[in-house]
Amino acid sequence: MRAQTVDHVSLLPLYAAAGTAVLVLLADLLLARRTAVFAALGLGGLATVAGAIVTGSRAGTFCDPTGGACSWEPSPPAATAAVVFAALTVGVLALSIPSLRLGTAPAGEFCFLLAASMTGGLVVGYAGDLITLIVGLETLTLPLYLLVGLRRFAPGERVTPSAASASVTFFLISVVSTAIALLGAALNYAATGALHFDRLVDGAGPAAPVAQAGVALLVIGLAFKVAAVPLHAWAPATYEGAPLPVAAYLSTASKLGGVLALAAVVTRLDAATLTALLALVTMTVGNLVALRQTRMVRLLAWSSIAQAGYILAPLALGADGVRAAAAYAVFFVVLEFIAFGVVVALRPAGGDGGDITSYRGAARRSPWLGAALVLALAGLAGLPPGLAGLFAKVTIVDALIDGGQTWLAVIVALNAVVALAYYIRVAALLYAAPPRVGIAVADPALLEAATHPRPAVTRPVAAALITAAVVAVTLGFAPQLLFDALS
Repeated sequence: MRAQTVDHVSLLPLYAAAGTAVLVLLADLLLARRTAVFAALGLGGLATVAGAIVTGSRAGTFCDPTGGACSWEPSPPAATAAVVFAALTVGVLALSIPSLRLGTAPAGEFCFLLAASMTGGLVVGYAGDLITLIVGLETLTLPLYLLVGLRRFAPGERVTPSAASASVTFFLISVVSTAIALLGAALNYAATGALHFDRLVDGAGPAAPVAQAGVALLVIGLAFKVAAVPLHAWAPATYEGAPLPVAAYLSTASKLGGVLALAAVVTRLDAATLTALLALVTMTVGNLVALRQTRMVRLLAWSSIAQAGYILAPLALGADGVRAAAAYAVFFVVLEFIAFGVVVALRPAGGDGGDITSYRGAARRSPWLGAALVLALAGLAGLPPGLAGLFAKVTIVDALIDGGQTWLAVIVALNAVVALAYYIRVAALLYAAPPRVGIAVADPALLEAATHPRPAVTRPVAAALITAAVVAVTLGFAPQLLFDALS
């Protein structure tokens, strides 16, 4: 019996991410200072980025001695995903610092859960078999149940059940989705005897129906994670009830993990019809319901559901569409983070997203924040100056046409036109003049400044927004950088 060798260099990103979680716990236990905890998570995120870059396309590890199939597979797409997960974690930490300083949540526990979720995201990106993939996806998701409901109320503050309700809803739906995905993996394994991605095959002979049922259940279970319609009901309520930075992480990192998991499955197994149907329904329902939203976070939630439909569309092509879907997912993550970051900056620390009408004239009071939100909305809509989003949609449409799915490309284009209505509505509201009042005012500008003071943006939030905006603009002008990283 041959002993299995382990390449520890290939595992550097995992060691860095898991070590970050341990370091955060030690910093909180031994130093008991929020600054030390924040520094531990920030440095750990940077170390994870460095580890992902160092490993690159190194050979896999935890391999089968007889066949060479590995459970841990470094690759350029995996390294790119690791960098994105680590950057998102540090970015969400920056958005959370103002509210954590107010004591809305215990900093040690919050940062530990964030680091644990980052570790799960890395495992999803590097997974080489179904078991590792599902374990990584659950490690990414489990801390989020707690983060959604992690709220400390000050003495005398009215206790609201929204966060706890959102956490329980998210937990129950995710448990069901995990059970469905595990059942699908079990059925496929029973029919084919394969778990490693390199050995996954469509069933043949008498076992073919069992294998096909397994693939369908696996795709449906993973579709919960990206909030694909009709498996989306948890998303709007969870985003609305969660703290704003956690909602940002849910909308970006959690969705990215689900996309990576789906891509790993549909690349090897035939799920084209089911994936195309999910994409069609998801983008259409998401955009139509978003038109009716009056709350900012719910609008962004339904928008992210529609964006999930765009990402699923090229996955209907199988392996030929994975590169386009991965590129779109990265573009979406950056733009969505900017949108949530601006909402965090414009709202009081620890507050919710508020009504859309409360953002009226926000760009007049804070021109740079308004410009950043317009950049994000334009990118999500696929319009200039959001060139990153424009290139993302062009990439998807081009891949669908080349793959012979012209009808799906037309649906994507039509949905992009529908989405313009609510993106433009919010962008126009940012620059709208204050509503007229029934009394004469000598200085309307002074009244506006008194009733709607300019928000004070903290340095961590400003740094996160500036960095994300620079990345979005860079990818807009040089999208080939991302495509080369995914090659």
